[in-house]
Amino acid sequence: MNAVREYLVTVLITAAVTYLLTPLVRRGAMAVGAMHAGRDRDVHVEPVPLLGGLAMYGGLVAGLLVAGQIKPLRDVFVGSRMSSGLLLAGGLIVVVGFVDDRWGLNPASKLAGQVAAGAVLVWSGAQVGWLPEPGGGTLILTQDQATALTILVVVATINAVNFIDGLDGLAAGIVGIGATAFFLYYYTLTKRLGLDEQTGPALASAVLAGICIGFVPHNSFPARIFMGDTGAMLLGLLLAYAPISSIASLDYQTLTTPAAYRGGAVNRFAEILPLLLPAAILVIPYSDLLLAVIRRTRAGKSPFAPDRKHLHHRLLDIGHSHRSSVLIMYLWATLFSGTVVWLSIVRTQLFVLAVATVAAVLTLLLMSMPRLRWWERRRKPGQRAQHAGPQPARQQPGGSPAAAQKAPAGAQVTAAAQAAGAQVTAGAQVAAGRASRAAGGR
Repeated sequence: MNAVREYLVTVLITAAVTYLLTPLVRRGAMAVGAMHAGRDRDVHVEPVPLLGGLAMYGGLVAGLLVAGQIKPLRDVFVGSRMSSGLLLAGGLIVVVGFVDDRWGLNPASKLAGQVAAGAVLVWSGAQVGWLPEPGGGTLILTQDQATALTILVVVATINAVNFIDGLDGLAAGIVGIGATAFFLYYYTLTKRLGLDEQTGPALASAVLAGICIGFVPHNSFPARIFMGDTGAMLLGLLLAYAPISSIASLDYQTLTTPAAYRGGAVNRFAEILPLLLPAAILVIPYSDLLLAVIRRTRAGKSPFAPDRKHLHHRLLDIGHSHRSSVLIMYLWATLFSGTVVWLSIVRTQLFVLAVATVAAVLTLLLMSMPRLRWWERRRKPGQRAQHAGPQPARQQPGGSPAAAQKAPAGAQVTAAAQAAGAQVTAGAQVAAGRASRAAGGR
């Protein structure tokens, strides 16, 4: 039914509108004072404008309008509340995010807005109506159960994306990778199996991918604008919508028929693929969210209390640069989502898939954890020191550098004055950061 060029046009226009609107939104954020001041747990010191989600919402509007004018795609909107549901829910979440980015909102108020946005999606017809049971059965949910589960998935996804929005380009890049994986899966269902009802999820995924493509150039390190809660919550909402709308419109039995097998679909996880795919794509943000909740609860803090122990912070702490930390997270997201998509659309021998997956995981582990690189441990101390570059002087028990003890008195006085000035400056920055309000996951 659908040629890929129609989706490509939608992606390009969505990306272009988002890209062109972002500088205008940046100026507007500076004018209204929606700025993110650096805090002690942040990687930025200078204030950065927020409200990037406003440009993303503009891209969403443009993408839906363009798709509504293209013959193969506009049929999705006939007799459907997809467009109105996305625009209303997205608009609501953007308003909540704008208020939080500019003036600040307590967690309960933000949660109420997220629940309301999830309810709008349920009104539009997107809801999780069934779940797979062990042994091949299917659990059909009641309307109340489906509504509650749908809202739970929406709220969890919104907060998962918000939690990983801690490095420049990280959240937008991972969501873009997930949206691309979603699109490949749903587009395959429409082309190979003739499941036209999956055109809606494929279109939503394409629009989301375009939004991320248009925003990432402005948000990459060093970021000129942050998406803030305005953008993080909007991305989470759209990322949750694609699989929810797919499950709502998909007859799971169509994935296990002989026609599906002849069309190229793989039977291994047919009934749970609509759930397995988003789980694999969101494994990084969901894992980060779960670990953060456990960590903060055990410490007697609120699950929404900010800290500097997210997965991306840990990559920085073990020595990775800002850009390499983001790249590693991109690769992990690509590995998880790519494996599941490959299983769902290509017949692959399990042995070949297992070998390729293990090799990819080992490669990423070596990139992520320097301590596993055995060839670096074999280097001589002199080579390791030369590779690492100049190191700071070792601190003695008294607190002064060992090198400074052997330096002339004048040099010691100068070094002490510089250290005192640095401490005053750092203390002022920390005090100013702690006085600033919390802005979402940053």
